[in-house]
Amino acid sequence: MKVTKRIDELKQMDVQKLRETLEQLRGKLFSIKLNAKTSHVKNHAEFKLLRGDIARVLTFIRKQELQSAAK
Repeated sequence: MKVTKRIDELKQMDVQKLRETLEQLRGKLFSIKLNAKTSHVKNHAEFKLLRGDIARVLTFIRKQELQSAAK
């Protein structure tokens, strides 16, 4: 999925949904890391993509928390 589409989706989510997405991404990253240690991984670029998505989600969570604290 393109980054701009992913960002648009993240903008629509509330903090609770963002936290659920974060847990899913972290689980997926853990699973890929585990597979890399135990067997062959086809796409090593997926590590970087998942870390980028996790950072994006964390950024949106922080942004929304700051906005709600300012209100």
